[in-house]
Amino acid sequence: MMPEKQSLTSPVFSLGNKINRVVWGAFYLCLFRYSPVFLFKWRNFLLRVFGARLAASCRIYPSVKIWLPANLEVGELATLGPGVNVYNQGLISIGREVIVSQGSHLCASTHDYNDPLHPLVLKPIMIEDHVWICADAFVGPGVTLAEGCVIGARAAIFKNSRPWSVYSGNPAQLIKQREIFSRGKA
Repeated sequence: MMPEKQSLTSPVFSLGNKINRVVWGAFYLCLFRYSPVFLFKWRNFLLRVFGARLAASCRIYPSVKIWLPANLEVGELATLGPGVNVYNQGLISIGREVIVSQGSHLCASTHDYNDPLHPLVLKPIMIEDHVWICADAFVGPGVTLAEGCVIGARAAIFKNSRPWSVYSGNPAQLIKQREIFSRGKA
């Protein structure tokens, strides 16, 4: 049963937030989206202007969709590949040497389905160092991906991972531990 006297038109985000996203959208279309692939520093500059906290060596491809740059942190040598969707209504923090492969989706918000108004619930995503999110994977709200884990192609993960482990499927399940071999060693 619906509670009485609740407004269905109450804004979830402030007017300032909405204006910032409209301005970002214009800059995204005009200066970010169609920039040449090799202009990583240019795109990083644009994202920093809109509040993103980025390491100098991170690489963000021009077809990456970012909902709100101010809710994005990216570490050294991290890469967001072509077609990645960063739906960061809530904070998304990406560590060092992380690869988010093409077509992956990071979603840092959900709705309270037990409330008849379905209010927005922000749940940050934390991606620790040396993680690999493979092609077309989905990382759900509130998930922490522990250091060194791999989320397999097309996997959908909704729970925190273990360090240096490999996950696959929908919902993603632990399938094995990750083994790292040093180059040059037999």
